[in-house]
Amino acid sequence: MAGRFAPRTTRAALPHQTAADRAAASRAAASGAGASRRQSASASASAPAWPEGPPLTREWTPPAPLDLRLVLGPLRRGPADPTFRMVGDGTFWRATRTPAGPGTLRIARHGDRIAAAAWGPGAVWLLEGLPALLGAEDDPDAFVPRHRLLALTRHRRPGLRLLRTGLVLESLIPSVLEQKVTTDEAYRAWRHLVRRFGTPAPGPTADLGLHVMPDPRGWAMIPSWEWHKANVDAKRSSTILRAVRVARRLEEAATMPLPEALTRLQLIPGIGPWTAAETLQRSNGAADAVTVGDLHLPGIVGHALADNRDADDEEMLSLLTPYEGQRHRATRLILLSGRIPARRAPRMQPGNIVNL
Repeated sequence: MAGRFAPRTTRAALPHQTAADRAAASRAAASGAGASRRQSASASASAPAWPEGPPLTREWTPPAPLDLRLVLGPLRRGPADPTFRMVGDGTFWRATRTPAGPGTLRIARHGDRIAAAAWGPGAVWLLEGLPALLGAEDDPDAFVPRHRLLALTRHRRPGLRLLRTGLVLESLIPSVLEQKVTTDEAYRAWRHLVRRFGTPAPGPTADLGLHVMPDPRGWAMIPSWEWHKANVDAKRSSTILRAVRVARRLEEAATMPLPEALTRLQLIPGIGPWTAAETLQRSNGAADAVTVGDLHLPGIVGHALADNRDADDEEMLSLLTPYEGQRHRATRLILLSGRIPARRAPRMQPGNIVNL
């Protein structure tokens, strides 16, 4: 990794740099890191200003009850996610990088219809994928509850659908950031990296502070010290760097059957069953992508279905056997049921490598 940030020949100052910027760049160059520092410092300044022309729009009528909060909730990485917002009037905003380029999608309910507007180069792609995003390809009737708790929860949550984004990398990277750390740590890292190295989202998003995550090259060019500042250790950052080098091949997993998609993702060192399942639940709408290797989920499932809060992965999978093909939906319903064991140990303490 260090070799990618080897010292380079000092370049002339850019016209938009201030005297202070030029002085800082000169000092960085003298220490052997000038070029890389200028590149990272100018990432936000050189971000394109997308024209705020009229959006493309689409209306879609779902064939069954639909709860936008339940469907879109898995895309939200913390309350200040720079790629996702839900505002007070029930409108949802999503900024993402599509195969056609950056795009912003606004989704709102108007009666029994869903109204969407989109901006940016990826607008057409986002609107074409709106039904799939909102679970049109999901089949909730394939789930047959075998436990009273799940039957009641499904009855109370008729608007639950499993979304499908069709985008692998946008779910894979934050899932890697969540490996072996607290969710707060992962959310802070995601916010820092997307705001610093992403681009402002197209459309009228300035007040929302929405950003589009970097493209694969943008992720690959993040300097090592910026990962450190984001509190991301070398293991997780190296996994992301390996993934973005084969981004095109990973994106192909969005159209694969679940077993092949899981295999494709886990070819990357550092991506195991937990990360692959968390990714494909969102990118593919995979109803059977059960999360194994999680610190809390086996105990939650064991407590809900067998009154055993000490269940491990093996017992969790055994309890979910009646839901083969729908195990992810079963765990979603368990989490929505509210039957969660009471905490009996201190919260995991966040780590901090920033000052090391």
